Amino acid sequence: MSTVADEDRRAGTPAEPPRVEVQVASAISVGTVAASRVTALAAAACPEPVTAVLADALGEQAPAPDAVDEALAAALCVLLEEAHETDAHEVEGCTCADVLGRVRVLAHEPATPSRRYSRTRLTGLLYPDGARSGEIEVLRGELGAVAHAVRPSMERRLLLRRNASYVESRGWRPLAVALAPVEHGEAGRFDLVGLVPVRAAGATGFRRGVSASTAEWVRVPLWPASLRALHWLNVLAIVLLTVTGFLIADPLLGGGDGTATTTYTMGWIRLLHYVGAWAWIGLGVIRAWQLVGSRNRFVRWTALWPVKSRRDLHLLWHTLRHYAVADAGHAPTFVAHNPLQQLAYTGIYVMAIAQVLTGLCLYGLYQPESAFWAAFAWPGALLGGIPVVRLVHYLIMIFFWVFLVVHIYMAVRADTLERHGGLSSMINGGVWIRRGAHPVDLPDV
Repeated sequence: MSTVADEDRRAGTPAEPPRVEVQVASAISVGTVAASRVTALAAAACPEPVTAVLADALGEQAPAPDAVDEALAAALCVLLEEAHETDAHEVEGCTCADVLGRVRVLAHEPATPSRRYSRTRLTGLLYPDGARSGEIEVLRGELGAVAHAVRPSMERRLLLRRNASYVESRGWRPLAVALAPVEHGEAGRFDLVGLVPVRAAGATGFRRGVSASTAEWVRVPLWPASLRALHWLNVLAIVLLTVTGFLIADPLLGGGDGTATTTYTMGWIRLLHYVGAWAWIGLGVIRAWQLVGSRNRFVRWTALWPVKSRRDLHLLWHTLRHYAVADAGHAPTFVAHNPLQQLAYTGIYVMAIAQVLTGLCLYGLYQPESAFWAAFAWPGALLGGIPVVRLVHYLIMIFFWVFLVVHIYMAVRADTLERHGGLSSMINGGVWIRRGAHPVDLPDV
């Protein structure tokens, strides 16, 4: 049985290449421009009407419209229909030319292999919210190329990267859109306003599979710089105290020929341990002040105690079941610490206080005649003697490092699965939440 393509070959007519169908999902806004406007801008950057006008002027046949352009135009028509109750016949068979018939395209520069984005100047674009644009320029194309041309801020770049990663992980290609106002014939500064997910599909159309309500990430400032500084200074202090503490418990240095120069090595190690201990106590005093005096509610003591009501007890139980893999559903969403983390960090503060008290008890042994240091000797009598105090002090150090290993593992695991940027939050201070989420400890995002 012969096909149409066979008949075309026999007649000397080249067979038409197979038509690529393209699907478009809801746009993702990363700035102040609404997602529906991002879709409209992407559709307006279509080169087909310009190409058709040039072909008509030269007496040539206009090429078929690009599949991506047609899909974007159809997406915009759906948005216009939803917003303005457009007649169905205006949506069916909607082409890129139909959409851009509403606007006046002033200039168009198509994408090239060396510049992977198009540049379109236009005016009078009808947005789905009913507004019309003035004279603007639109860049549309590969995310990396558009970002390189626009050079967005670091925060905007991180937001773009996270949303693009989400889109790509689901088989979509992020089409970047940038916008600039035009004044006195010159384009102003471009702003990368959003992404439009596109992909080859079985049928052209507008798909809400990757929608702005679930795919868009919002950065929430969380940890202040003072808390982040305390966090890393604590890490340095604990490392210093651990190394010197191990050497004090089991000296590996010193010895030699018995001269003062070689045997005082342990004296320097003790000095470093004491300096680190007092620095750690100072950090603890600053943190204690933050717990009662900080304006950030995620830093105050109330953020470390999860059970303040019966509802909190239910959330704690739900979170515990989730971590124990006894609940297949999603755990409650928290921007800051979930109930189990709050209990863990509260326990760490209690252990830190015990470590300081046992450390001060041991430090006071070097000045037994001092009434001040004698006041810190009570843990020795309570625990049954100085050897037990040393053992408890040593075991708490081991406990800290067990917690540290678990803490790093859980942080990496959570960031890998939930992708909220918890690891980097202790550097840049912010976490990422999907728009449309309902965090327990924050209003809806």
